Amino acid sequence: MTTTVQREELTADDIATGWLSAFAATLRDRDIEAAVDLFAATSFWRDLVSFTWNLATAENRDGVRDLLTETLDRVDPSAFALAEPADTVDGVTTAWFTFTTSVGRGKGLVRLIDEDGPRAWTLLTSLQEITGHEEPRGTRRVKGAEHGVDPERKSWSEKRAEEDAAWGETAQPYTLIVGGGQGGIALGARLRQLGVPALVIDRWERPGDQWRSRYKSLCLHDPVWYDHLPYLKFPDNWPVFAPKDKIADWLEFYTRVMEIPYWSSTTATSASFDESTGQWTVTVERDGRTITLNPTHLVMATGMSGKPNIPSFPGSDVFRGEQQHSSQHPGPDAYADKKVVVIGSNNSAFDICGALYENGAEVTMVQRSSTHIVKSDSLMEIGLGDLYSETAVANGVTTEKADLIFASLPYRIMHEFQIPLYAQMRERDADFYRRMEDAGFDLDFGDDESGLFLKYLRRGSGYYIDVGAAELVADGKVKLAKGQVDHLTEDAVVLTDGTELPADLVVYATGYGSMNGWVADLVDQETADKVGKCWGLGSDTTKDPGPWEGEQRNMWKPTQQENLWFQGGNLHQSRHYSLYLALQLKARFEGIETPVYRLQEVHHLA
Repeated sequence: MTTTVQREELTADDIATGWLSAFAATLRDRDIEAAVDLFAATSFWRDLVSFTWNLATAENRDGVRDLLTETLDRVDPSAFALAEPADTVDGVTTAWFTFTTSVGRGKGLVRLIDEDGPRAWTLLTSLQEITGHEEPRGTRRVKGAEHGVDPERKSWSEKRAEEDAAWGETAQPYTLIVGGGQGGIALGARLRQLGVPALVIDRWERPGDQWRSRYKSLCLHDPVWYDHLPYLKFPDNWPVFAPKDKIADWLEFYTRVMEIPYWSSTTATSASFDESTGQWTVTVERDGRTITLNPTHLVMATGMSGKPNIPSFPGSDVFRGEQQHSSQHPGPDAYADKKVVVIGSNNSAFDICGALYENGAEVTMVQRSSTHIVKSDSLMEIGLGDLYSETAVANGVTTEKADLIFASLPYRIMHEFQIPLYAQMRERDADFYRRMEDAGFDLDFGDDESGLFLKYLRRGSGYYIDVGAAELVADGKVKLAKGQVDHLTEDAVVLTDGTELPADLVVYATGYGSMNGWVADLVDQETADKVGKCWGLGSDTTKDPGPWEGEQRNMWKPTQQENLWFQGGNLHQSRHYSLYLALQLKARFEGIETPVYRLQEVHHLA
C-alpha cells in the first residue's frame, strides 16, 4: 500500500524538483496542454533568447500555449535540474534550475504557488551559452604563449595591430557597433569573447570622453554593485557612487584590457542596407579619411536617451546670452555670479543647478511638470539593498544572480512589487517631501505610485535620485519657477503667465528623443519609421502609450529592419542584456537558424 505524502510535509526541494520533473516530461512528450496545466491561471513566462530567439514574455496559460506551440519542437528542451536548494517564503517556492536546448545551455528561475498543486506563477528561462561555441574562459582560456621556435613569430600586440589595420581594407566586421559608450563596449567585449568579428566606432577622441565632457559634478546615482561591466568588476575599493572622470578612465581601461576593436575619432555619416546581399554599407570619417565598411549587422549603441530634445522657443534667436542642452553643459566654472535659468526638473536639471549654485551662480529652475524624487540613501537601502549592495554580496547574491532575479519579475506585475517599497520611502522621508511641497515643488510617485524603476522603464524620464541638490530647492537657495516657457527676450526667459526670469545662460534640461531618431539621421526616416519607437513598455501611462508590449520596445532584440539592433540603457542593462544580444549575433554568425518568436510590432514611430 502506497502512503501519500501530505502536501504540507513536502520540502521546498520536493516541490521544485517535482514541478521541474513534470515540466520536463510534458515537454519531452510534446504534451503542450499538460505543460500549460503546470502554470497558474495568472502566470508569466519570460524568455531571454533560449526558446524564442527574442526577449519575450508570455502571459497566462494562453500565452504559454502559444509560445510552446511555436517553439517546442525546434527548441527540444531537456535536462532540467535544480541548480541550488529551493526555498519557500509566504507560500511561494522559488527555485533556480539549469536546462539544455537543441543549441545551448540555459539557466532559469521559477516561482511556484499552490493552485491545487504546485503551479508556476513566474518562470524565467535564459540562454547562457551556445553549445560548441562557448567562451574561452576558465578551463577553455587561450594559452597566450606560443612555445617552440617560429622565425615568423609575431607578438600579441603586433597581431592586435594587424587586426585593427585590416578593418575596411582586407577585412570587414560582421557587426558594426555605432557608439563607444558603456553599451557599445559591453557588447564589444561580449562579441570579442565569442569570436564574432566586431568593430566599435565612436566620434570622441578617447573611450570615456562622453563622460569627461560632461559637467564636473556628474557622478553615477546608482551604486557600484549595480554598475559592473561584463567580465571585469570594479575593484572593491571603488567609490559607491563613481565620479564621471573615474568612470571615463575605467571605460578607457576596460576597452584596452578587454581588447575591444575600437575606432575613436570616427563618425558614421551614412548607412544603407542591401536586402539582396543582407549587408550594410556604412560610410565613416576617420582621421580625415573616408572609409566604407560592409558589416552584416548594424548595432546602434548611441544611448537609450536618443537625440537631445532642444526646444526652439520664439526669441531664441535674439537672446544675447548662451543657450545649451544639458548634454552640452560644460560645468559651472564660467558662470560664477551669472544668472542661469535651467529649464527642467529631473536628474540633469538638479545636478546642474546644484553645481552652478556651489560655484556662485544665481540659479532658477523651471519646473514644467511634476517630478518623482527619491532620496539616494532610501533607494540604496529599500529599493536596491536586497540585490545590489555589500550585504547582498555577503549573502551570496552575485551581480549575475541579482540580474536574473530582477529580470525574472514580469513587467506586467513589477509595479506591484515596487509600490510598497516606495510607500516605505515616502514614509521614511516624509519631512523632506513636505519641505519640497512647501517650497512649491510638484511631486509625484508615478501614475500608479510605483516610483523610480517603473518611470525609468516606461519613459526614461521624470525623476531625480536626490544626492543633495533637492535640498537647495527646499531651502530656496535655488529659485523655483513653474510653468511653460512662452518666449525668450534679449536677456530673459518669459513664462506663459508673464513671469520674466533674467538670464545670462539658459540650460535646456529637456531630455531626449527615441533612439530611432539616430537611425533617421544615419540611414533615413523610412527605416526609422519601419523600426518605430525605442524604449517603453506600452503601459498606457504618461509618455508610455499603449498597447501593452510586455518588453522594452526594440531593445536588445530583433527589429522590423533586418540586421538592425539597439543596445543601450544604464550600466546594469548594458551589462546584462549585452549577453543576450551577443548570443543572438553569435548564432547568426555561425549559421544557426534563429526563427524569431513574436517579432517586435510597431505601434509608435517616435
